[in-house]
Amino acid sequence: MRGDPRAIIDLEAIGGNAQRVVAALGGREVVGVTKVTCGSPEVARAMLAGGCTAIGDSRLANIARMREARIEAPFWLLRPMPPEAADDVVRLAEVSLQSEAATLTALEEAACRAGVRHRVVAMVELGDLREGMPEERLLDFVRLAARLRSVDLVGVGASLTCFGGVVPDAENLGRLVQLTEAAEAIVGRRLLVSGGMSSSLDALLLGELPDRVDNLRIGESIILGVSTVTRTPILGLRTDAVTLEAPVVEVARKPSVPVGRVAQDAFGRIPSFADRGERLRAICAVGRQDVVPEGLMPLDEGVEILGASSDHLVLDVEAMPQPPAIGDRLRFRPTYAATLALFTSPYVEKRFV
Repeated sequence: MRGDPRAIIDLEAIGGNAQRVVAALGGREVVGVTKVTCGSPEVARAMLAGGCTAIGDSRLANIARMREARIEAPFWLLRPMPPEAADDVVRLAEVSLQSEAATLTALEEAACRAGVRHRVVAMVELGDLREGMPEERLLDFVRLAARLRSVDLVGVGASLTCFGGVVPDAENLGRLVQLTEAAEAIVGRRLLVSGGMSSSLDALLLGELPDRVDNLRIGESIILGVSTVTRTPILGLRTDAVTLEAPVVEVARKPSVPVGRVAQDAFGRIPSFADRGERLRAICAVGRQDVVPEGLMPLDEGVEILGASSDHLVLDVEAMPQPPAIGDRLRFRPTYAATLALFTSPYVEKRFV
């Protein structure tokens, strides 16, 4: 609606980033991950145009939306689902990442009912402590998969950095290769080595990405242009694909320290303020219900973020060369966490350019 904050998404930048990532990986398969954009069909198309061979997302609802938008690509479901969702998994996704035998059996039954074949990547735990079976369970999982009629094991993969912050390197990725080779000895054919996500691009630059890793699931680096290890630009990628524009709804001179007895704020925290005297402040119509304010970098000179309530972003604009007027839109560059919130909020307009 008019007056709402809006996220501006530059699809040319995303497509160009995808192209650079694909080229840098030298023939490895790249699954473009759309989950931070809530399965945006526009972003999926840009990734595919840049050379991604499949689209990955963690939510079935997002995959359904992209299918309804007629995205023509194999879909990877990146988050394991409970067995009760097996029928939807095989209907919407060609490939899913799995680590539990009970879910694998449910997928077999669902695929048989649907008369389709479903492909699975076995996820193993390499230290990040998110999804993935312990190494000692992998071979039994592979043996079970080998007996199934409608489910095909196509690879072995791992998740790194997203939860525990563990960095992909020659040691843990080398271990993934060894585990895959052990699985190949059971199934009697070559399997994909799905060597992680955007953070594995750092291993590539350091020369630590094994040649045998032939599949990566890349989202943040394509969309935001940064390393997920250092959050700094990587591979010469563009970092300006997503911009938040938020309208100014108030400008006034106010004290820099609250007046009165201070208790908790709306989010249960006791705020702390530095006394800088009276300052020019602005409020933008966006808040914690829409974005992670700590993940915003102002793009307009002289703007400083002081904090946010659920609906208000409070700014110090004392140093702006020209004070903002009511209705002006101030611009911000979001981090991954802020981008995730922007796309999830129904109150933020998404404008694709």
